[in-house]
Parts: sequence; C-alpha cells; structure tokens
Amino acid sequence: MRIALVAGEQSGDGLAAALIGALRALHPDAEFIGMTGPQMRAAGCRSLGDIDELSLMGLVEVLRHLPRLLRLRRRLVRDILAARPDVFVGIDAAEFNLSLARRFKARGLATVQYVSPQVWAWRQGRVRSIARDCDLVLCLLPFEPGFYREHAVHAEFVGHPFADQIPLQSDRVAARAALGLPASGKVVALLPGSRRAEVQSLGADFLGAARWLAEREPGLNFVAPMANARVQARFEAQWQVLGGAAAPSAGRGPSATAPLSLRIVPGHAREALAAADVALVASGTATLEALLCGTPLVVAYRLSPLTAWLLRTLRLVRLQNFSLPNLLAGERLVPEFFQEQAQPATLGAALRDWLAAPGRCALLRQRFAAIHQQLRTGGAGLAAAAISRLLAQRARGSAT
Repeated sequence: MRIALVAGEQSGDGLAAALIGALRALHPDAEFIGMTGPQMRAAGCRSLGDIDELSLMGLVEVLRHLPRLLRLRRRLVRDILAARPDVFVGIDAAEFNLSLARRFKARGLATVQYVSPQVWAWRQGRVRSIARDCDLVLCLLPFEPGFYREHAVHAEFVGHPFADQIPLQSDRVAARAALGLPASGKVVALLPGSRRAEVQSLGADFLGAARWLAEREPGLNFVAPMANARVQARFEAQWQVLGGAAAPSAGRGPSATAPLSLRIVPGHAREALAAADVALVASGTATLEALLCGTPLVVAYRLSPLTAWLLRTLRLVRLQNFSLPNLLAGERLVPEFFQEQAQPATLGAALRDWLAAPGRCALLRQRFAAIHQQLRTGGAGLAAAAISRLLAQRARGSAT
C-alpha cells in the first residue's frame, strides 16, 4: 500500500505522524510520501517538500503567494501521480488540499480530508465541492459529522490524537523542571503562533501584555515556546525592540524596578502549557493543547486589516466564538479577542483576571477535563481504521 499525504503547518505534521504510525500498525509494508514536517519524516514519510511552504493564513495574505502556490500544486500533482498511491490524505490546509483532492479524484484515487475545514462556520457553500471531491472526511470535533450528514458527505468523528498523547493530569512540577522554571511562583506562557506571519502580527502585543502584567503582578515568570527558528528570530527581534529584559513603567520607557522574567525556548509548547498557571495563545491548535493541559487561557487572533474587513463586510463568518475551547464547549469558557481588540492592556487584564480567580480556574479545569475525555478516542487509530475500510471497500468494488 502506498499513501500520499500533504500536511499544513506544525499541527498537521503531528497529526500526520500519528496517522502514519497507526496505518503502519495495520499495514506494516505501507509506504508514505508527501509534503512533510520533521515529525512526518521521522515517522518514515518520504518528503516531496516541506510544510513551511503552506504555512499561510488569511484571504488577502494567500493572494500574495498565489503564483508560488499554483506552481507547488502542479508539482505535487505530478509527483504524487507518478508515485501511483492508493489514497491521498490531506491533513488540515483545507483550501490547498481540497484543490488537490479534486484533481486526484478525477484520476481515480481515493481521497480523504483529515481535519474538517470549518465549513459549518463560514462559506458553507464549500460543502458541495467537498461532497464531490472527498470520499471521506475525518472530523476531530464531535459535532461535525452531523453537519456533513445533512449534505450527504461521508464523515466520521475520530477524536483528536493530541487528546490521547497528553495525559489527563499534567505534571506541572516535571514540566517546570524540564524548562528550567522555578518550581514555585506563577508562570505565564506566551504562544503567539506557529507561523511567522502570526508572530509578526501578534508577537509585539503578546510581549506588551506580558510587560503590562509584570508591572502589576511582580514576581511572575514568563515562558515563550517557539515553533521553529524563523518564528523565534522574529519574536526575539520584537523582544529587543520592546526593551529586552526590562518591563516599562506606564508611559515612561524601560524601568529597572519592574523586571520581566522571560524565557524563550525552541519547541516544548506542551511543557510550557503544562507548566503555566495561565497562557496567552494565538487561536489555533495550541488553544486545544492548552485545554488538554488543563491550563486557563486567553485567546487572540489577528488577520490583515483587508482580510478582516472582507470577513465582516461580506458576513462570511457565522460564529460568535472562534477558539477551539469555546467551540467545543458550545459557550464562551475563555476570553477571546479578535483584530483590534487584541491590545496589550486588554490581554494583560484578561490574564490577570485568571490569576486572581483560583476558584474559577478550578471550575474551568473540570470543564476542560470533560472535553478531554470526549476527545480521547484513540484518534489516530480510528482515522487509520477508517482509511483502511475505505480502501477495502474500493477494492471490493473494483473486484466486482
């Protein structure tokens, strides 16, 4: 069996690596090729390109890279078809992967989308093309298959592999020791995103929120796990611009009396979330990881002004909440701030509210634990089994 996979960004890399392991358990002789990240390559997937080529966000932002993306798509179609795989699996990166699925479906390949696009939230008309181009949609969120059933799309809830990988009770002491953080005292984690564009957009405000908070809550320790070297370089440059190791007094520049203890570390996002009392997180998979670690969080998201204007003007979004913890809960459990709302003082105040309310944090952790249990399904194994069933059905159909 030969399986082609195309993943987008770091979260997709982790999902794909877990899927490769689960598929290999069912089909020990299976071969894997595709767009890869380091985890996929470590799992034995032959690389046709790096996932960083797809780490884009927004509508207008993608347009600037469109010629390059079209060239990449043509190359992938050529190389994957030449490898003659049995199935194509797109992991996240829905816009790009669904365009690939259309081409591969036309050539007779089985096609799977792993991680449903949020078609139930915005641009619902896309469900018609998903029904046409995908033999199977593997859903991470429990409410998604119901939406797809209404539109005659074969979709299965498989849970999230991260819920299986992250223990139900995080070991805060071990996480702090691994990161060199003090065993006692309050820790705040800053996760401004895994894409350079996200850090460019949010990093300075996250650092500003940390300075604002440090002025009012002396003795806090901050840790910022970085997704990759490019992201870390951008964040460190922002940190230097904002004064390096000193936190400014309001309106008076750097102040030696309000030091900001910030540790920037490559990787180790889960350890940072497990170590933290509260986290400031860019909207995305990291918000789910915070939930799974049982860490109260504040969520922020920012697009280019033109993209945000288009979303609002054309009313393309049908959701009041956008972060995964709130979507999974069906209510606003954690504060979230979009676009111009994501200002340092606003973010810092929301973090301070969590730090000042241990009882509310305890109740939140109970809700998070219930959601964790719901998503803890053996997700990679269920996804692999669903793909295996799809291929078996196609083989039986070909035989008849």
